Formats: sequence, structure tokens, C-alpha cells
Amino acid sequence: MFDQSSINLDILRKRAYNLRWATVPEGVIPLTAADPDFPSAPEIAEAIIKFTKDRYLSYGPPAGLPEFKDSVARFFVEKRNIPATPELLFPVDSAAFGIYLICKSFLNAGDEAIIFDPVDFLFRYSVETLGAVALPFSIPPGDAPVDMDRMERLITPKTKMICLCNPLNPTGKVFTKEELTLIGELAVKHKLIILSDEIWSDIIYAPHVFTSIASISPEIAEKTVTVTGYSKSYGLAGLRIGTVMTTNADLYSRLFEVSLHNSTIHGANLLSQIAVCAALDECDYWLSDFVAHLQRMKDLVVGELNQVQGFNCIAPEGCYVAFTNITGTGKNSKEIQEILFNDARVSVVPGLKEWFGGGAEGYIRMSFATSEHILREALDRVKKTIGTR
Repeated sequence: MFDQSSINLDILRKRAYNLRWATVPEGVIPLTAADPDFPSAPEIAEAIIKFTKDRYLSYGPPAGLPEFKDSVARFFVEKRNIPATPELLFPVDSAAFGIYLICKSFLNAGDEAIIFDPVDFLFRYSVETLGAVALPFSIPPGDAPVDMDRMERLITPKTKMICLCNPLNPTGKVFTKEELTLIGELAVKHKLIILSDEIWSDIIYAPHVFTSIASISPEIAEKTVTVTGYSKSYGLAGLRIGTVMTTNADLYSRLFEVSLHNSTIHGANLLSQIAVCAALDECDYWLSDFVAHLQRMKDLVVGELNQVQGFNCIAPEGCYVAFTNITGTGKNSKEIQEILFNDARVSVVPGLKEWFGGGAEGYIRMSFATSEHILREALDRVKKTIGTR
């Protein structure tokens, strides 16, 4: 399912936007947005076709289809060890919107929220759009210990939220249960909301293990709102579907009120909800094989990038992106990105503040959710352009 024969580049060049095949010149290999080059599992397409063949596309329940809520609750109970219930979760139009919704529900102008650095720009964007202040907390790459005392020193009377991204995009760090316990205890102690972005939680590389922060204790769960999505695990980015979940009825009520789902202003697409049901209920085999493929691609990309002159790539523990330190080249992130685009004909994401925060300077990010054939070609071009040790 995950070799070159399964990839249709003609379709990708027409449909894969967001810095990918449909937006780059012919001949450029895009290792940019974290979106698989592979088609989704066949059961997902079959479920959508089955739902639409009767040609009734009516309004759905504002809080989500019953079958969606049941499937997602079962996922959280069985796969994440969280005592989730269908009544306290609802679909949203993407995990990205879920992050913004959580911020909008619990932050006011002038409030503070701790965000990681580096991290996806959506956290800073969501916080600052609301007039709140994003406090960056530096997370070291790899398995270096996280200084939780330093995090606590950031907390002031204005601090209302800790934004957790686990696994952490772009570094691929998977937080240990011990680290998460300390974060959760800080939130309980200081009465902070935990925004837990877990969209990458299926993409974990052995021997690392994923833990949902809401599974650690009832007290931590009461302070947590979990947001997840299905684009990374199942290739559903274009369906714009995610989930917001909590075990705290008061937090749920606030989230649902702010979401405007009870009006017809916002809501999640019914076909997207049907796709998620199929993914969670029928496609474990597909996800397992996908992660096994990604583990091989991770080993390939890390080994090859560490042969490049001036590059240093620490193996990600989760996610399917390689975050590579390029300071040894004597050039900055933007310069390396431009050289690779213009000379190697490989598109990567530069570690600029607007993408990942100030802690990303000196790095580039590459997605490796593609075939071994495409990845080897891209890496060969990088090595020939930059040179090897």
C-alpha cells in the first residue's frame, strides 16, 4: 500500500495544495506540508459512496452524528485510556479550528497562554488573534530533559492556559508520562486550562509510547480539552475534520456555546464524519502498515541527512517530519530553503519564526510521508547540492 506504485502523481499535481505538488513547478519534489502522498484507505471512500448513494444530504445534529460521537468516544477509551463519553465531544472543521476554538473559549484580551518553542504557528496565531499574549517556552530537541521549573516561572496571575502539542511538531518529540504529569500538576496547581493537541498521536516510533495527558488523573483530565484530527493518520486533510473532547461538562458547555454549532454558522461536514467513522472502526490495519512504512522512512531520512555537510538531524520520536539543524553550513534557514528549491529542486519548510517560532531558526523541516523512491530521489538531490561529509 505504501510503495511507489500506489502514488498517482498526476492526481497529486491537480489536488495536493498547501505548498505541495499542485503548487510547485514541474520537477520540484515537495517535502513540505505534512500530508501523505498516499491515497486513503479504500474503506473510507466506500463509506462516503455508500452514504451519498441515496442522495439525501440533510442537516445533521449540531453536536455531531451519533455514530461519529460513538466511534470517537470508543477511540479515546480504548486507544487513549481516557473515560470519554459521546456527550462530551463534538466534531469541528479541522483540528486547526479546534485549537482556535479552545483559545477563544478560555482566553480574553490580555490573558497569557504558554506555547512551546518551536511549535506550529497555529498556537501563536490563535492566542494572539484573540488579543492574548503567547509566552514561548523552549523545548529542547530529542530526549533532552524539559525544565518544568522554568515553565512554572513563566506563570503569572494573567496566565490562563498551557498549550500542549504532543507529539511536538516540528521536532517530533514525544512527551513522557513523567513530563506530562508535571505539566498537568502545574495546571491543577495554578488553575490553568490545558489545550492538548494530539493530532500526531498515532504516529509514534518504537520504543517510544504515547500518553494522553487527560489519562493521567481525573484532576488533570478536569483541566484538559483534547483536540485531535485525522489528516496525519488517515490522509483526510481535505475533508476538514477534527474533534474537541473533554471529560469536564462545564468546559464542554463553554466550548459548544462558543463554537456556534447550535446555529448554522459553523459545523462539521457530514461526509467527513462518515469518513472518520470508517477510519476509526475499519482501518487499523491501514494505519499500522502506514506507521511501519514511516518508521523505515524515518530511519532512511535521518541517516541520509546526517551525511550532508553541515546538517544534523535528531531522529523524531513521533510525527513524520525531520527537523534538521543546518547551522553547520554557515547559512540560515531561508538561505538553505532557497538553495534546495532552486538548485536541488526539493521544497522544504524553513525554520522561520512565522512558521514555528524563534526557536526554529537554524533548522529546516522535511515531511517524509511519501514513497521510498521519491524520498531517495529528494535526498540524493540534497546531498549533491549541499555536499557530503
